[in-house]
Amino acid sequence: MDYILHFNDVDKDSLARVGGKNASLGELIRSSIHVPPGFAVTTDTYLAFITETGIKEKISDILSHMPPDDVESLNKASSEIQGLIKGAFLSDEIKSAISEGYSLLCEKCSVEALPVAVRSSATAEDLPTASFAGQQDTYLWVTGIEKVLESVQRCWASLFTPRAIDYRIQNDFPHEKALISVGVQKMVNAQTAGVMFTLNPTNGDPSKVVIEGSWGLGETVVGGTVNPDKFVVDKVVMEINEKTISDKHIECVYDPDKGEVVDIDVEPDMRSKCCLDDREIKELAKIGKGIEKHYGCFQDIEWAIDKDLEFPENIFIVQSRPETVWSQRRKEPVAGSKSGLDLIMEKAMAFSGKSSREE
Repeated sequence: MDYILHFNDVDKDSLARVGGKNASLGELIRSSIHVPPGFAVTTDTYLAFITETGIKEKISDILSHMPPDDVESLNKASSEIQGLIKGAFLSDEIKSAISEGYSLLCEKCSVEALPVAVRSSATAEDLPTASFAGQQDTYLWVTGIEKVLESVQRCWASLFTPRAIDYRIQNDFPHEKALISVGVQKMVNAQTAGVMFTLNPTNGDPSKVVIEGSWGLGETVVGGTVNPDKFVVDKVVMEINEKTISDKHIECVYDPDKGEVVDIDVEPDMRSKCCLDDREIKELAKIGKGIEKHYGCFQDIEWAIDKDLEFPENIFIVQSRPETVWSQRRKEPVAGSKSGLDLIMEKAMAFSGKSSREE
C-alpha cells in the first residue's frame, strides 16, 4: 500500500487515491505548469488509520444514532468524531511514510525544516451535482515533522465538521464514501496572491480572463476579508482591458515570533499600489488559458507570486478546479444571439482589422 504519493506521480486519474485537489496539482505538473513541489498522504492511509484504530466503526455508530435536523446532536456528533481522530495514535508505518516524504521534500528544497501548506483533498470535491470544496481544513506555514503529522490528523478530522456532515446529509451523499487525502506542499513566500477565472465570473464572458489579487498570502482574497485589485485580460489579443486598484488594508503573512500565519495592516504607501505589474498579469492570463485548454473547461485558479524569485519563475499555481457557476448553467449565448466562439472570433477579427488600418 502507498501511504504517500509524490505530486509528480499522480494525475487526474488518481482522484480516488489523492482527492480532487492533489490530483489536479499532479495533472498540472505533468502539463509543465509551475506548481510548488509536494506529496499526498493517500486515502488508503486515512482508511488504514480509522480501521486500525477502530474509529471507523465508532464513526458509523455515532452518525447512525444522530437524529436528523437536530443542530445540537450534529454538533455533538462532530465534536466526538473529531476528538477520536485527533486523539488517536498514528501507526509506526504511517508516521514513517509521512516523515520520509517530508524529509525528501526538505532535501529537494535544500531547507532543513521546510515551511509547508498542509491541505485537505477530499474525493468528493467538485462533483457535477454538488461542490464539496472548501469544507475541509488547510494549515499554512507548518514546519517540522511533528507539526506536519498533527496537521494531517487535523485535516482528517475536518472531514467531520458540522458543516461537512450536514452537507453530505442534505445532498444524500453516504458518509462512508467521503474519503480524504492530505497534500503537503512547499509554501510560496508570497508577495502577492489571489485567484483567477478563465471567464468573466460576473457575466460569463468566455473571451476574458479575470484576475484578483492582494498583498501577502491568498487567504485574504479567497476568504473575502480584503477588497482585491482586479484585472480583466482579453484572451485573444492578450491586452489588459481593465484595472481596478483597491485599498488593500490587510495582508496575510507568517509571523515568526508567533509561529503562525496572521493578518496585519498593510503599510499606508502600499495600500493603493497595484499588486501586480503588467507582465505578471499577462503571464498569469497566459497560464490560465493553458490550463483551461488542457482541461477543456473554464477554470477557477489560485496563484501566488514568490518574493524570493525572479520573473517568470516567481509565478506559481497552487490550485485549479473547474469553474462551477457559469459552467452549470444552461448553455445560452452570452450576448444576444452570439455564442462564446462568436465573441472570441469577433475580437480576433476586430484586432486584425485594427492592425491593418495602422499599417
